[in-house]
Amino acid sequence: MILLSLAAREAIAGVPIIATVAEVDQAIDRQVDELRHLWRKARETFKATVVQQTFLDATDPVFGSYDRLVPAAPSRLIARLNDRMSQAAASESVLLLDVARASERNGIDAWFDRGRWFQAKMEISQPAAPLYGDLAARVLAAQRGLSKKCLVLDLDNTLWGGVIGDDGLEGIVLGQGSALGEAHLAFQRYALQLKARGVILAVCSKNDSATAEAVFENHPEMVLKRTDIAAFIANWHDKAENLKTIATRLNIGLDSLVFVDDNPVERARVRESLPMVAVPELPEDAARFVPCLADAGYFEAIGFTVEDRQRAAQYAANAEREALLGSSESVDDFLRGLKMSVSFGPIGTLDLVRATQLINKTNQFNPTTRRYTGDELAALAAAPENVTLQFRLLDRFSDNGLVSAMILRPDPGEPEVLEIDTWVMSCRVFGRDLEREAMNVAVEAASHRGVRSFRASYIPTKKNGVISNLYPSLGFARMEQTVPTDGATRWYLNLADYEYRPTHIARTSK
Repeated sequence: MILLSLAAREAIAGVPIIATVAEVDQAIDRQVDELRHLWRKARETFKATVVQQTFLDATDPVFGSYDRLVPAAPSRLIARLNDRMSQAAASESVLLLDVARASERNGIDAWFDRGRWFQAKMEISQPAAPLYGDLAARVLAAQRGLSKKCLVLDLDNTLWGGVIGDDGLEGIVLGQGSALGEAHLAFQRYALQLKARGVILAVCSKNDSATAEAVFENHPEMVLKRTDIAAFIANWHDKAENLKTIATRLNIGLDSLVFVDDNPVERARVRESLPMVAVPELPEDAARFVPCLADAGYFEAIGFTVEDRQRAAQYAANAEREALLGSSESVDDFLRGLKMSVSFGPIGTLDLVRATQLINKTNQFNPTTRRYTGDELAALAAAPENVTLQFRLLDRFSDNGLVSAMILRPDPGEPEVLEIDTWVMSCRVFGRDLEREAMNVAVEAASHRGVRSFRASYIPTKKNGVISNLYPSLGFARMEQTVPTDGATRWYLNLADYEYRPTHIARTSK
């Protein structure tokens, strides 16, 4: 990855204070065009993901408050430049490191030291360096799929003030009319915003379940509703054990959870038992709950896909699927009842963002755990010798979105052999026959090209043990090899011998 950290002073140096709106627009266009050139050159030369830092506004007012009305006032110039640059970055799949936003929040003096600038052109002050490093690390982590996926919420004195079991519905503090009630309401609203952008919401509380759920259904000030919660556990068991249940129920790793609880004893217990779960040190003042969670950067994003927008509805549909499974006499009965269909095709331009996200975030159904940037995936998809496939699974409850991607590359010495370089599948659709139908599709696509065989590797990790038997279950034979230090195994499939795997999935496109 390449990070471009450029100074705003240089970017706006040539724009006189008397410049017109048209002249300012031209200057900004030139600067953004230069940035585009740098981004493209960085990719071309280094094959790297580019991160662009927003411009820090360390200018002083020239007109006072009237600066906002003068097109070429330095502060207004930098604000417009950041806006235009951000739009350009989005269109070029360049990631942003938003120090401008951070400096607005903390104050420019917390980020910029004039003395250090004059001495060494050091734009980020020494006290702000750890904050800067943290912001950069968040972007790197998000690009590698390490952002958290699920916010797990305590109830009493977290979502509302008071204890529902003692105070009753009328006695808890929530909503307009009190500072504490409004603070808890603001926290609920923030959780709802996270849900809207694709974060899963869950509840883990020591409470009577019926009493706790009644607040969601009956309290007039509740912003969060029971339907917003993908996994709801309220009982008197150990919270660490309940968090394990939540992760299992949602089919995500424990390291995907952020647990928010006002009780320091419960926080300490979870940290000790489940160190992979993120547990913010919640302040005593409920008014600080939102910034505590927001500033931690657990849910840093590098994109916002259709699947992200639909995730809440998809998990609600999962509850309906669970109900169907419970009422079905067998797994086959359940799968037939889902009335599934799959649409598929090559990974196209419109699929790149979601496919890249899936490749970088998926750890369980991922035999090799290879990661690719958007640019790298675009190049792989454009190469005529490669076979790329993406799969969307639909059923009677919802469209699950793009949930699987596959990259097959020819062996350099044997063009009639394709290596399954990457194959990922969302944990949301495990156990629904999609891996079988995906292999059926891949074999057909490769056979049409005259490919004779597939080769594949399974490299074991702490998280992908669930698919340790994937390739033999699909008819692959193990290849003789020296046992590598990483425990990897190699597999081989002669396409002429492949037996089509029957599934409960209909095809809607080819």
